[in-house]
Amino acid sequence: MKRVALYVRVSGIYQHPETQLCNLRPLAAARGYEIVAQYSDTICGARAKRPGLDKLMTEARRGRFDVLLVSAFDRMARSVKRFLEVLDELNHLNIALISFRENIDTSGPLGRAMIVILAAISELERSLIVERAKSGMRRAKLEGRQIGRARLDVNRAQVVEDRRGGMSLTAVAKRHSISRASVCRLMKEVNGNPHAAVMPPDGNHVAQVRL
Repeated sequence: MKRVALYVRVSGIYQHPETQLCNLRPLAAARGYEIVAQYSDTICGARAKRPGLDKLMTEARRGRFDVLLVSAFDRMARSVKRFLEVLDELNHLNIALISFRENIDTSGPLGRAMIVILAAISELERSLIVERAKSGMRRAKLEGRQIGRARLDVNRAQVVEDRRGGMSLTAVAKRHSISRASVCRLMKEVNGNPHAAVMPPDGNHVAQVRL
């Protein structure tokens, strides 16, 4: 019976690794594999350092498993260069890589060729999405539209005064109809600049808020 490891990666705290594992465990069972290890990362795929993947590769070099199952090839890496580096090392270690979504097995030459093609397409798609997003932001800026978080329409000086006067975060937020996070952000802005000027809503004068 071949020993198999499962690797999953999610991009944020609102995604759960179990969603991918629910597909990989039945696939391993259907192929008669013994699951000996599971690795996971919660991190952006564009970043090179991933603790789960690093541990996986370390234990792969020690011969802990014979097959690696992933839910999709882009879970391994979003860069073709990085993906090929991982794939090449797995090949040298005689470890097959199998993807649930693409239904491709790298144990054969055709499977390895298909992986390279799919990885290149995935990277191109990601690059196009990023470029479209940047183009949209440039157009919005030229048209004078708001980009990012809008400025709070609140008496900032009063918020700071209430908080420093002993009011709780919840009480200050409720009084000014803003979130607790906004109260914290305003306090950090002022604390980061002892001579910060805070503009009241009427715009008639500037109140100096000092530590």
